[in-house]
Amino acid sequence: MATTVHDRRATAPRARPPAPGAPPHPPLSVAALAQLAIWAGAAAVLALWWSDTTSVVGTAGWLTGAGRITGLLAGYACAVLLLLMARVPVLDRTIGSDRLARWHAMGGRYVVSLALAHTLLIIWGYALTSHTGVVDQTTTLVFHYPDLLKGTIGFLLFLATGVLSARAARRRLSYETWHLLHFATYLAVFLVFGHQLSNGADFVGNRPAQLAWYALYGGVAALLLWFRFAVPARRALRHRLWVSEVRPEAPGVVSVYVTGDRLDELRAEPGQFFRWRFLAPGLWWAANPYSLSAAAHPSFLRITVKAAGGHSEALARLKPGTRVLAEGPYGALTARRRRAEKVLLLGGGVGITPLRALFETLPGEVTLIYRARRPEDLALRAELDQLAAARGAIVHYVVDEPVEYSSPLTTRALRRLVPDLAERDVYLCGPPGMAEAAQRALRGAGVPRRRIHHESFAF
Repeated sequence: MATTVHDRRATAPRARPPAPGAPPHPPLSVAALAQLAIWAGAAAVLALWWSDTTSVVGTAGWLTGAGRITGLLAGYACAVLLLLMARVPVLDRTIGSDRLARWHAMGGRYVVSLALAHTLLIIWGYALTSHTGVVDQTTTLVFHYPDLLKGTIGFLLFLATGVLSARAARRRLSYETWHLLHFATYLAVFLVFGHQLSNGADFVGNRPAQLAWYALYGGVAALLLWFRFAVPARRALRHRLWVSEVRPEAPGVVSVYVTGDRLDELRAEPGQFFRWRFLAPGLWWAANPYSLSAAAHPSFLRITVKAAGGHSEALARLKPGTRVLAEGPYGALTARRRRAEKVLLLGGGVGITPLRALFETLPGEVTLIYRARRPEDLALRAELDQLAAARGAIVHYVVDEPVEYSSPLTTRALRRLVPDLAERDVYLCGPPGMAEAAQRALRGAGVPRRRIHHESFAF
């Protein structure tokens, strides 16, 4: 699928170690600690059930007990879900936005499954205990137990969100629609919270457990309000961002230059992204993630966007002076992840944007491979040539067409371009299919998984 169409070669400078003071690879340790904390919380929830249960007798008792356990775990998982998407900087910059999103997606499946199991088990167990039918018991629970009508509506919202998040349905949705529908999760959590305390056998009459639950949800709510609403609002007032220029770069690709006040205070690192909200008709309601395509400058920030949907296509029509709200910076695809002295940057399509910023700033011996469909789709090529010449680096431009020059993205092909591939850190960014093929090829070349640094913006 690819052939090198142009190389910019020069004598590479002597490799230098990573910047002093940068941790060798914090994501692994922080991620492990975060997972340990999550599982410890789940164990504490199970301990709450165990301490409050003297015995389990008969089928009804076992069903009700299982319903209590799944309900407790579902309630705890809801809080974890919200925390993962609270955009807490220390988590985002160390674990990475894409990994947090994957944990969130997996956690969402757990929540829906646990909530469904809780609902069915409790209804069945209560029906056996009261010697009534399942339908009669469901009616009694929903309409006569405190807060259960609201809890039922919240449960149905969770189910709807889970169905819409399934891969088959997700492919039919734009990012903006999917993102907007996910705000229903906040409403769902609010609706189901009350019935946990008013009906949960492990909370009724157990003041310490109630206080712990309030503290859990209150803490998560505070983080959400601060980092997702208060901080962006404060930065909007302080930095007063606006579009200064929109510049075509390639067919369907434009760079948007954004300027404002005190941009150096944002402390954006090469490889990071912001969630951009452009206050223009049809765009103001959606905040989309776009990486910086150049190192942050005290006077401006730049993103480079390919028209792949309604939102990204509309950016080409932005007028200078359009006000901008930007949340961030986010992401861990930065120099902090570097472990080796040599680096390979491997990008596909508009995935070149964070790699272009890294190519400008990473010290030492850096090689760039940039894959695109056609030669004219190689965005920012002139800049990359200038950077390669200035730092004495190597750039391989690789295209899919014309067909007679095609070659697959394989271990053999990568080794031919970069013979010392196994000795390098690899920063990878591109479409999902290209990224998956590249990771297989890199692993086949002997690059350890911990030295393949990749962030995906697929939702």
